[in-house]
Amino acid sequence: MEFDQFYLSCLSHASYLIGDQGEAAVIDPQRDVDLYLEAARAKGLTIRYVLETHLHADFVSGHRELAERAGATIVLGARAGAEFPHRAVKDGDQLMVGRVKITVLETPGHTPEGVSYLVEDGADPKAAPRLLTGDTLFVGDVGRPDLVTSKGYTAFDMAGMLYDSLHGKILPLPDQTTIWPAHGAGSACGKNIGKELHSTLADQRRFNPNLAPMSRAAFIELVTTDLPPAPEYFGFDAETNRLGAVPLGDLPEPRALTPAEVVSAQAAGAIVLDVRDGVEFCAGHMPGARNIGLAGQFAPWAGALLPVTARLVLVADDHEAVRQARLRLARVGIENVAGYLDGGLAEWAREGRPVEAFENITAGELAERIEHGAAPVVFDVRRPGEFADGHVPGTQSRPLGPRLMVNASEARAPLAVLCQAGYRSAAAASLLAATHPGPIWNVLGGTEAWRKAGLPIESGAPGPR
Repeated sequence: MEFDQFYLSCLSHASYLIGDQGEAAVIDPQRDVDLYLEAARAKGLTIRYVLETHLHADFVSGHRELAERAGATIVLGARAGAEFPHRAVKDGDQLMVGRVKITVLETPGHTPEGVSYLVEDGADPKAAPRLLTGDTLFVGDVGRPDLVTSKGYTAFDMAGMLYDSLHGKILPLPDQTTIWPAHGAGSACGKNIGKELHSTLADQRRFNPNLAPMSRAAFIELVTTDLPPAPEYFGFDAETNRLGAVPLGDLPEPRALTPAEVVSAQAAGAIVLDVRDGVEFCAGHMPGARNIGLAGQFAPWAGALLPVTARLVLVADDHEAVRQARLRLARVGIENVAGYLDGGLAEWAREGRPVEAFENITAGELAERIEHGAAPVVFDVRRPGEFADGHVPGTQSRPLGPRLMVNASEARAPLAVLCQAGYRSAAAASLLAATHPGPIWNVLGGTEAWRKAGLPIESGAPGPR
């Protein structure tokens, strides 16, 4: 049996290819599907099935394009209500890929239609079975149960289903069963997903706190407590996946725009998205531009911070960065990229157009300015749990989100912004500039740099605002 995992770190997303005797199945594909077609071709396999564990909310799936290009059948849980040709499966249904048997286990809880796929190699009966769990069971965590409240289910309803799925379908499997989820650490589909990309059921029984012996009521309370807000694009992406996304090749290519054309687009409501490194962005950028650095978890942050239907103009270092940004935006359903600033910020500056900046300061410089009476307002834009684990004394917890802003009193003092290591603070500064006249200081290296400098740290949950 061929068994390959493809891990897309930007989205913390894992997809899979299973093959045997010239046949293959792909599970939970990302939107750009050439990698699966190329892998199958290299192994002499024909893709017969495209299996989805559920309607994903955090990315747009390539199931429809892959099935059309490969001549394959899309397989989904019967409760998905998908509006494209597919095979709706229910508990106990089986598929064969060569000698590999794939058994469907209905495992609702993260979503109503969620299924897991039990994979057994007929050519090697002694091999441990593999379970593709989608977003039902992660390494060290379980899928969050609150993403389908718009469909008439409460988080408590779904958490109860999740308990039943885990205890009725997954935990009865043999200890040696290997667990292969759809996401790793960093995904918003769980609360505290581990870094490992696969595990065994035996290890999950020992180390996953959600699988510890407890009552159904206790489990429901555990998995519904302290859930962060769901990114707003999740509902859009889930519906896109129910309908089936258009092929990537059908999206128009972004146009090269002159500075004057960028100004006109911005005046007409387009968002200028600067995808350069945050430090470089803070050192100089177009007025009104927002920053999400391409080098980090660009796609999920773009989905979280930008309206999914926004018209965008990109500012990047080169054409390859423009191409990458367009692809990664499309992976989360943001498709309206009108163009990019031809020649980047260098062309903008060459024409003598205004450039704004946020001062990049070190942790030590922040400490000195606080000590000498500069009295800045300091925003920590990490998640509340990160803040509680340790933060700069006197900072305010303001988690990065699309409605991040300052009030009138905060706008009268310099504003320092920091996160964990520096990626989120630049994005936050670009949002805060809409309501803060400046100066805005971006703290290089964030809380990590503050700790390394031996400066004092406080702990504890954020207080009321």
